[in-house]
Amino acid sequence: MSRNRKFEHVAVLMGGWSAEREVSLATGNACAEALEAEGYRVTRLDVDRNIAQTLAELRPDVCFNALHGRWGEDGRIQGLLETLGIPYTHSGVLASALAMHKERAKKVLAAAGIPVAEGREVSREELAHDHPMAPPYVIKPVAEGSSVGVVIVEDGTNAPPLDLLPKETPADQPLMVERYIPGRELTCGVMGGQVLEIIEIVPEKGHRFYNYDAKYLAGGSKHVLPAQLSPNIYRSIQSLTLAAHKALGCRGVTRSDFRLNERSDGIFELVCLEVNTQPGMTATSLVPELAAANGCSFGELVRWIVEDASCDR
Repeated sequence: MSRNRKFEHVAVLMGGWSAEREVSLATGNACAEALEAEGYRVTRLDVDRNIAQTLAELRPDVCFNALHGRWGEDGRIQGLLETLGIPYTHSGVLASALAMHKERAKKVLAAAGIPVAEGREVSREELAHDHPMAPPYVIKPVAEGSSVGVVIVEDGTNAPPLDLLPKETPADQPLMVERYIPGRELTCGVMGGQVLEIIEIVPEKGHRFYNYDAKYLAGGSKHVLPAQLSPNIYRSIQSLTLAAHKALGCRGVTRSDFRLNERSDGIFELVCLEVNTQPGMTATSLVPELAAANGCSFGELVRWIVEDASCDR
């Protein structure tokens, strides 16, 4: 990989005030350390509501966006960076906003022929009275990541669905419900328009699904790379991953998550759950693992992400 580079001074944006603050700090510090090892001058910024003034005074060559969740991953920080004229990593304003809003993203994906689970937005009032669809189904915030506030409503549940929401479910945004898809949890990445391999994620005992703890606690899940799939299913997931990346207009690195329900009669159902425009980059994260399978070290990965940065993304 060439040592030539467009940028020297990198501001790593991390932290912020979303529900994913701690994950963002872990991602940001890991990426900052790797960028320093690659020879960049790095400034770590724990983002607050004065970030526009901070960046205007600092004037970095480029921003590495390591923020997760609302404000950092949903088009808002991207719009600010466009206004300031500072090149930045990952997807642009529109793609970030679309991908973060799960219900609107599903409409775009479905229009592009990508299978998604049936679902809709619901009010808390509706959830307080009755099931919005036949169980089992999933309730999730419409615009959060890292499985924050997600709950599976099992078949036979009698309690009002609203009472089942975890305490961390944000009260200030809409909720959505979608049909629960049983089966295997799979993820695939895109880097610079090139589709990567596929990982199967197996949550360890005590985790009903790939929730926050299974994602970020050591030993919370097992990763099988490459996923043990039939060649036709493997190719289908890779094709859908690239199609989803393009349908939302994403740039840089993304990761798409799938559920695969394989029936005993040989019929299978494959559903795209979401597209992550700013995947985690921690010690237990999936994208660095996928990149390594393609011969790209963590240092090379963060270097590539920085050098891919631009405005008008």
